[in-house]
Amino acid sequence: MVDDSFLAQSYDAFVQVEEEFNEALDQTLDPRGPDLLFDVVAELALPDGATALDVGCGEGRHAIELAKRFNLRARGVDPVPRHIAVAMHEAREQARSFTGLLGSVTFGTGTAEELPVEDQTVDLIWCRDVLVHVDDLNAAYGEFRRVLKPGGRALIYQMFATDRLEPQEAGWLLPTMGCVAASMVPEHAEAAIEAAGLRIDRRIVLGTEWAEWGHEHSGKGGRKLLHAARLLREPDRYIERFGQANYDIALGDSLWHVYRLIGKLSDRIYLLSSPARP
Repeated sequence: MVDDSFLAQSYDAFVQVEEEFNEALDQTLDPRGPDLLFDVVAELALPDGATALDVGCGEGRHAIELAKRFNLRARGVDPVPRHIAVAMHEAREQARSFTGLLGSVTFGTGTAEELPVEDQTVDLIWCRDVLVHVDDLNAAYGEFRRVLKPGGRALIYQMFATDRLEPQEAGWLLPTMGCVAASMVPEHAEAAIEAAGLRIDRRIVLGTEWAEWGHEHSGKGGRKLLHAARLLREPDRYIERFGQANYDIALGDSLWHVYRLIGKLSDRIYLLSSPARP
């Protein structure tokens, strides 16, 4: 039997404030969005021609943007050859309207654990949404320390699991998305940062902010929720057409965005520095 006090609260007291409460919830909390990363770079006031390394550059969008916005020499590395080919093509296309871009940005294959970069040659490491896929964070942060100049900075954006993510959910979602469970524990990540001899200068816990921003600007969160509902309701429809592996990836991606919105996953930004010479 349901507690009478709960029934009274739900169907009497709450009803009296429900409309006002919903109106309050419909008002934005002004979440910060992805441009926050570029704002942090701007605050560093790096000199023209400083070297930026985009670790896990994907199709090159961020490396190109770093070169254009801040007049940096940007280098992108990624383990997927297709990403490098797309990035190089995009750089050539944007160079049509941005003079000098091809001389400022380069791309090549490489991994966070084995960067194809010489020691102490990088002013800024940019690593966005990559380290969830890295099994050996000690190796990755050790490489960051190796390639950074003394006093160099690293800007890390990463997703972490929270205690709201149930073990069974994590057990299915994280492998499906190619994530390493241990790398999604903040304490584990920060221990690897410390072990590499890097210093945490800023720690920005975003929580649900970027997910809120994405939904408010494009409706992405709601769209992914609808996708998840359809995938769960009629899985065979999509498995027969696209295959089990692609179905799992689509469901994982949809739930990933939903879980960001409800706090089962939480974004963080770390601004790190390499010790300066004595």
